[in-house]
Amino acid sequence: MTYKIVASQCTGCSACEPECPNQAISEKNGTFIIDPAKCTECIGYFDEPQCVAVCPVDDTCVLDAAYPRYSA
Repeated sequence: MTYKIVASQCTGCSACEPECPNQAISEKNGTFIIDPAKCTECIGYFDEPQCVAVCPVDDTCVLDAAYPRYSA
C-alpha cells in the first residue's frame, strides 16, 4: 500500500515534501498529496516512511488500502 495524506488533517506545513526520496509528494490547493505511482513507502531508503516521521499531526500520513503494498 502506498501512503496517502488525509486532506482534512493536513496543515499545509510542507514538512513532508522535501523528505520524500521519491518526490511523490506535492501541493494541491493548499494541502499536500502523495502520488501512489511514485510512493515506495520509503522501502530501500529509510526504516520508516519519512512523511509519517516528519508530519506534525498524528495519523495524517496513513496507508492507503486502495493500493497494494510496494515490493522492490
